[in-house]
Amino acid sequence: MERSTGQHRVERVGEAEGPAEELSRVLPAAQVFTRDSIRGEVLSDGSANRGVTGTADALVEPASAEEVAAVMAFCYDRDLPLVTRGGGTGLAGGAVPSGGVVLSLERMDKVRSIDPGLWRMEVEAGVTTGTVHRKALENGLLFPPDPGASEQSTIGGNVATNAGGPHAFRYGVTGRWVTGLEVVTPPGNIIRTGGAVRKDVAGLDLTNLMIGSEGTLGVVTAAWLRLVPAPEARGVVVAFFDGAESGCEAILAVMASGVQPTALEFLDRGTLASSLGSFPFDAPADPGFAVLAEADGSQTEVERVLAELNEAMGVGSETGAAMSALTITERSDADALWTWRDGVSYAVAAQRGGKISEDIVVPVDRLIDAVEGTVAIGERHGLEACSWGHAGDGNVHSTFLVDLSDPDQMKRGRAASSELFEMAIRLGGSISGEHGIGSLKTSHVKAALGDTVVNLQAEIKRAFDPKLLLNPGKKIPLV
Repeated sequence: MERSTGQHRVERVGEAEGPAEELSRVLPAAQVFTRDSIRGEVLSDGSANRGVTGTADALVEPASAEEVAAVMAFCYDRDLPLVTRGGGTGLAGGAVPSGGVVLSLERMDKVRSIDPGLWRMEVEAGVTTGTVHRKALENGLLFPPDPGASEQSTIGGNVATNAGGPHAFRYGVTGRWVTGLEVVTPPGNIIRTGGAVRKDVAGLDLTNLMIGSEGTLGVVTAAWLRLVPAPEARGVVVAFFDGAESGCEAILAVMASGVQPTALEFLDRGTLASSLGSFPFDAPADPGFAVLAEADGSQTEVERVLAELNEAMGVGSETGAAMSALTITERSDADALWTWRDGVSYAVAAQRGGKISEDIVVPVDRLIDAVEGTVAIGERHGLEACSWGHAGDGNVHSTFLVDLSDPDQMKRGRAASSELFEMAIRLGGSISGEHGIGSLKTSHVKAALGDTVVNLQAEIKRAFDPKLLLNPGKKIPLV
C-alpha cells in the first residue's frame, strides 16, 4: 500500500523492524517508516546530482515539539544518530543521513500566529518559505529572505543554514529576521530562545548560535519571525557589459555611490551564454557580463534610486562602459525577470547535463578575481566554468560543468572545487556564503577557520550534544 506525504512518498513493505518497531510505540504508527519503506529522495537532498546519498534505519514524521523530544530521547537512549530533514533543497549534503533515524518536519507546518499590527509571525519549522511570503503579503507585510525553491524550502531549513538570497544585500540573511526559536536539544528538552520581543540580553545569544548550526546542536521546531511593511513599488536596472572587468567596476561604483539597491546581482559570460535564450527582454549579442540592480520603496523613491543606479553604472553617458541597459518598472516585468534569474542554474546545468556548483564568498573588491579565477580553475581541470551570484555580498556561485555519468569528470570537478575553496580563502573570503557546510565541505572547515576556532566550535557541539548524535559528520570537524 502506497502513501503520499507531500515532500516524499513512502511505501510500507512488510513489518516494522529494528528501531522503527520501537519508535512505533513512541509515535503513532502512521508517522514511522522502516528502512525498507523509505523512498530514495528521503536519503538525499539537492546534492543528489553529485552522487551524495545516504542510508537510514527509520524515518519519523513527528507532528509537535513534544513528539520531536520523544524521538530525540529515544535516539539518545539508544545511541542512534538523528538527522533532521526540512524541504530537502540543501546543496551541501546537510540532510543526508548515514544510518540512524531521519526526522522529517513536514507535518509541523502550522502558522501558529500572525500579528500584522505588530509585524510578527510565529511558524513551525515545516512551513515553506513561499507560505510565509504569501501570509505576510496578505497582511501588507514583507518577509524579505528569499532563498531559492520557495515552495519547497522550509523555515526550519532556512534557519538551520542561515539561508540568503538576492535580497540579502539590503535586508540581510534569514537570521536577521528571526527573533526567537523553539528548539529541542539533547537528550530531549524543549527550550525557547528569544521570542516575540525584539531585545533580550538576559543570557547568551542562543538564538543566533542555533541559526546556521545545520542541525548539529538541536532541532528547530518553530521560529518567531520579524516582518516589515511591504514596499509600494520596485524596479530593476539590467546593465550589460563587454566583460567582467568593466562589470565589476560598475558594481564597485554602485557601492561607492551611496545608493542602496535592494539586490545587486551579476552573471558572467558563460552564464549568459547558457541562459540568455530565455531572457524575457531584448539583450545585446554576446555580452560578457550583466549586473541586475533592484530598488524598492515608494514610487518616488524607486524612480530616484533607479536613476541613481543608472548614473552610477555609467548607463547612457558617453564615457559609460555599459553595452546597453534596460530599466524595468512594471511589476509583471520585474516578476518575469526574477523568474528568469531563478532559472539560470537549470539553464547552466543543461549545457552538459550537470554541474558542480559552489557558493564561495569574497570581499566585494575581489569579485573580479573570483570570477576570473573560477574560469581559470576550470581550464586547469579541463572543465568549462562560469559564475553568477550576489555581487553586493561577494557571494559567487562558481560552477563547473560536468557529465554526471562520467567518473573522471566528477573527479576533476571535485578537485576544481577544492582549488576554488583555497582561492576563496586566499582572497580573504570563505568557503560558503549561504549554502552551508553539510558533508561536502566539512573537510575544508579547518583551512577556512583555523584550529582554534574549530576546537571552540567542537566544544560547543559537545556541550549541546555530548554523544555527538545530531547530524554527525556535518558542519563541525571533531578530529
